[in-house]
Amino acid sequence: MARKSWMQRFAKWHIWLGWLVGVPILMWTLTGLFMVAKPIDEVRGNHLRQPVAEQALPADTNIAVSLPDDPERPVKSVRTMMLGGQPVTIIEYMDGTSQRYGPGGTLITAVTEIEARAIAEEQIIGGEKIVSSTLFPADQVPFDFRRPMPAWQIVLEDGTHVYIGEQTGEIAAVRTRWWRVFDFMWGLHIMDLKTREDTSHPILILFALLGVIGALLGCVLMFRRRKAGVKA
Repeated sequence: MARKSWMQRFAKWHIWLGWLVGVPILMWTLTGLFMVAKPIDEVRGNHLRQPVAEQALPADTNIAVSLPDDPERPVKSVRTMMLGGQPVTIIEYMDGTSQRYGPGGTLITAVTEIEARAIAEEQIIGGEKIVSSTLFPADQVPFDFRRPMPAWQIVLEDGTHVYIGEQTGEIAAVRTRWWRVFDFMWGLHIMDLKTREDTSHPILILFALLGVIGALLGCVLMFRRRKAGVKA
């Protein structure tokens, strides 16, 4: 009788947990299904990027750039590449900012609106169909970019947003309409619609734990009922 009483309790707990975690489980399943509906390269807009042939640095390239000696602004990385037919050195700092230097160590000014539009036209399929172009400072970037760096937002006719670093002249991100819906689904999936980056917070952990408990109770009840059916 005691064992039967426990099984009855398990059945009640299982039902109540089912009502409690049923909606989150359905949400996790639906959002997960949506996020795998397209290859991740299409979600990231990589299929819209024009193949750009990499230019090798000439053997006689002379890089004359001195790293800044500023303890409050440590350097993250230094890269030298061919851009616009000339060697350009890009210094990235830990605070997310960057600077470009041309041959001889001359500082290259920030990317202008005309240059940003030209980069989008050259490197993005359909990049010539520009609706608007807006420069956003590092602390006011749009939510679909979420990077602490000044960037040009080039909006295309199909709703695609192309973000070009003002200080680097490189395409930092391509955000299609599908990406923005994908981003919303990701926020639902991890239960964080505010930042869509926190994958370890109390609400998510609680519902995941309740889901595991509910599944374990279901397994216990399933084997119990199966055993009872065999005896009958």
